[in-house]
Amino acid sequence: MEGIQLVVSTARAAYNQGKSRPLEFRIQQLKALERMLDEKKEEFLVALRKDLHKSTFDVEIFEIAGILNEISLAITKLPEWTAPEYVSKSTMTLMDTVYIHREPLGVVLIIGAWNYPLALIVQPLIGAIAAGNAAVLKPSEVSENTARLLGELLPQYLHKDLYPVINGGVAETTELLKQQFDHILYTGNTNVGRIVMEAAAKHLTPVTLELGGKSPCYIDADCDLDVACRRIAWGRYTNSGQTCIAPDYILCSNSIQDEVVKKIGSAISEFYGADPKKSPDYARIINKRHFKRLMSLLEGVNVMFGGQSDEEDLYIAPTIVTDVDPSSRIMQEEIFGPLLPIVTVNSADEAIHFINKRDKPLALYIFSHSKTLIKRMIAETSSGGVTANDCLIHYSIDTLPFGGVGKSGTGAYHGKFSFETFSHRRACVLKSLGMERMNSVRYAPATDSKRKWTLWLMKKQRCEIM
Repeated sequence: MEGIQLVVSTARAAYNQGKSRPLEFRIQQLKALERMLDEKKEEFLVALRKDLHKSTFDVEIFEIAGILNEISLAITKLPEWTAPEYVSKSTMTLMDTVYIHREPLGVVLIIGAWNYPLALIVQPLIGAIAAGNAAVLKPSEVSENTARLLGELLPQYLHKDLYPVINGGVAETTELLKQQFDHILYTGNTNVGRIVMEAAAKHLTPVTLELGGKSPCYIDADCDLDVACRRIAWGRYTNSGQTCIAPDYILCSNSIQDEVVKKIGSAISEFYGADPKKSPDYARIINKRHFKRLMSLLEGVNVMFGGQSDEEDLYIAPTIVTDVDPSSRIMQEEIFGPLLPIVTVNSADEAIHFINKRDKPLALYIFSHSKTLIKRMIAETSSGGVTANDCLIHYSIDTLPFGGVGKSGTGAYHGKFSFETFSHRRACVLKSLGMERMNSVRYAPATDSKRKWTLWLMKKQRCEIM
């Protein structure tokens, strides 16, 4: 694995030369990234179709469009983001210059995930470039075609020493984690997240972990079920359910359960036809290992809709499961596939209690006409993000931070938050060498007069704050 050590040390040397820091260079690299997506769009379409059976629509909307929006935002806002941020002064620093200076962290490691293998590498890379860092990129080997294409194309468009791509499996990732980085951003599952955090701790490296978990979806009986179920079906079955913020299970009253199943089933037929297997818009499971894992989750449960599968085609139909035991396996792990369990509850109180008994999820979805109920569920639960009366949408808004809480992750990115994640906020005070008489109150020998004068200044500052 000497090659990996050499790649990281080369990136470090290139960063130390300072080329990544000038604003003009950052913008030039972002424009090159934009050009790559424009010129090689068809190649990415082919790779993502091979990996996940993604349609052109899904690739353009869920992968490329978001990346292009983030690039445009970064290019437009970089002069503002990198400018000194002047802050309030204390009484003792009234004549000084006090501000926050944002500087790059150094050499960062970005480890992507296989479900959105283009976006989950390139979106954080935008923030790393914008902040002036070097970045070592590790695409997921599970989406092998997209990983291979990123390895071929990124060095053609970006500075190859500052932004190298490492392809490979567990051995390569393990070796990468032995190297010292200034920040690590990992997207994936909780188990690997623990490994990443443990490796980072050895070097005191800060981490951003975008993990996942079981994102609940509460349906209030008073809502428009037709609209709610269409939006839930879209959120659950897009990319064949292989989305970290997809609604992972539904909580609703027993009185509307059958209607929910019926209406989600109707939406599935509307989206994908009578046989989703024939639909060009319905994705496939990434590989046989995940296929078998998902099929094992259906053992012993009550399938009310769907359930058909074809291992050779890696196809699992959009599936709805009812009468679910909260302690069953399908309710103990993130599904990450086209299976949707429904758990019945007697009230919103019970739903809140059910959510709070479990690990904090990456997303929470609430469908209700009642703004009071929505605000209450937000106030009395915790999750990485919340969307009311829709699914997934909060991910697409670049003025919102995207990230988890607790076991669903730590840290956040997207838009300016990506820039902040990969920046160090450096406190700066620029004093003059004058006014020494005023400053002398802090010097020894201590006197009663100096004490009173200093306490008066500090009290004055406290009163100004209040």
